[in-house]
Amino acid sequence: MDNQDQQKERKPLLYIQTANHVMEEIRKRKLQPHDVVPSEGEIAKLYGVSRMTAKLALQILEKKGIVYRHARRGTFLSADYQTNSEELVLEKVIEEKKPMRRIALVIPIMDDYIGRIIVSVEREAREVNCHLLIRMTADKVDESVCLQELYDDQVDGIILYPRGGTQCSEKVLELSLLNYPLVIIDRIFREVQIDCVYHDHYHGAYKITQYLIEKGHEEIGYISMAFDGVTSREDRYRGYLQAMLDHDLPVNSRNIYLNCTEDYMQQLSAPNTQLEMFLGNNSTLTAVVCVDDYIATSCLYTAISMQKLVPDQLSIIGFTDIQLVSLLPVPLTTARQATEKLGQAAVQRVVKRMDHSREGALTIKIDTTIVERSSVRSYGVI
Repeated sequence: MDNQDQQKERKPLLYIQTANHVMEEIRKRKLQPHDVVPSEGEIAKLYGVSRMTAKLALQILEKKGIVYRHARRGTFLSADYQTNSEELVLEKVIEEKKPMRRIALVIPIMDDYIGRIIVSVEREAREVNCHLLIRMTADKVDESVCLQELYDDQVDGIILYPRGGTQCSEKVLELSLLNYPLVIIDRIFREVQIDCVYHDHYHGAYKITQYLIEKGHEEIGYISMAFDGVTSREDRYRGYLQAMLDHDLPVNSRNIYLNCTEDYMQQLSAPNTQLEMFLGNNSTLTAVVCVDDYIATSCLYTAISMQKLVPDQLSIIGFTDIQLVSLLPVPLTTARQATEKLGQAAVQRVVKRMDHSREGALTIKIDTTIVERSSVRSYGVI
């Protein structure tokens, strides 16, 4: 091994570098024994790292006897701290470096939204010294086969974006009963206690419906594919209904279409005959909430083909904020799902399980935000 390779191998991990930065900060502040040292939050802000990295850095210093920690009080400089101990942190921790653990991310398809999830999961996996494997499944059977292969290969933990279906697979249930580190993202399985990280679809749909109401709309439609047990679709519909009811607006079944087939995905810019019929039979609608951005895109092109002006005659709002919607003839207002927070939370949760946490199953909800573009107008104002 030449000198260059040795230097690469000895390059400290991010949390080790951060531990050394904290040592420099201790010297710079001239802290004395039992003084408070920077907190996880302060370290993360100072050095532009995640709170998990900051936590690992403080754990290194605690292990070396440089700091001690009190729950709910903070972290303090040890009495036997020495000003030259920074070398101890770097050199000995590198010697004790463990092999990288492996996390697998199992996904059903590849699109803009899932691509952004992969980026966030990869970034956070590196932060916690884990190697990320990515597997794509063809169907529910393939998903189960993939999970079994990863388990047999002794992958340390799995983050699963499940394929559509009415309930979790037997393989997911089996791994859960084995207490295997498994985290579900983007939906929940109500029939089993398992860690889930997903966007708050209910409140996201509630907020975009309320947004339309605040713009003066009363005749607001709703368009979705069949639920097929997909909890995100169910939750978004419930959010729409509750917003209408909370604002004393009638829920007219004629304004709701829940069985749109997914043929439109083959050519999003073509008129959708199902939506043509729905919009044609509901001429009083001033706005529609679409279950996702793909249906919203199809609805937009269908409205254009029907010579309906968007947003002057029909406002359209979507859900997810895929890259496509900002490039449409009328850029789409939508609910943005924050993939960075989703990926971070999923990795942190599966690592906690890999570290043998005995906490009960946890459901983590990630909030959505409204991205305003050009597809919604205030009703009554052109």
